[in-house]
Amino acid sequence: MSEAAKLRNIGPKSAAWLRQVGLRTREEIAEAGPVEAFMRIKRAGFKPTLNLLYALEGALQDCHWQDVPDARRSELVSAAEAAIAELPAPRHKPPAGPVRTTVLAPDTVAGRPQDD
Repeated sequence: MSEAAKLRNIGPKSAAWLRQVGLRTREEIAEAGPVEAFMRIKRAGFKPTLNLLYALEGALQDCHWQDVPDARRSELVSAAEAAIAELPAPRHKPPAGPVRTTVLAPDTVAGRPQDD
C-alpha cells in the first residue's frame, strides 16, 4: 500500500490515480501542490471531480475535505480552471472505416418505395 493511500480523504481510486501520475508520498503531493496533482491526474486522462481537489487540499492540511474553507475552495477552483483552460483542445477521432452515405431516390421514404 502506498503512502498516498494512507492520507486522509484519499480513497483507493484516488490513490491509484496518484500512483499512476508519479505521486506516491505526502511529500511528493505537497511539492506538486493540490492543483498540480489534480491537473496531472486530469492530463493522464482520468476524470477527477472538484471533490478530489478539495480532498488533496484536506489531505495536505490534515482536515476533512468538507472542512476546507470556502475562500480556499474558491482559490483552488480558480487555479484549476485557469490550468484547464491551458490544456490543448481534445482531438476528435475520425470514424473507423469508410463513411457510407445513402442517397434516397425522390420517390422513396426511408429507403422504401412510397405507396400511391
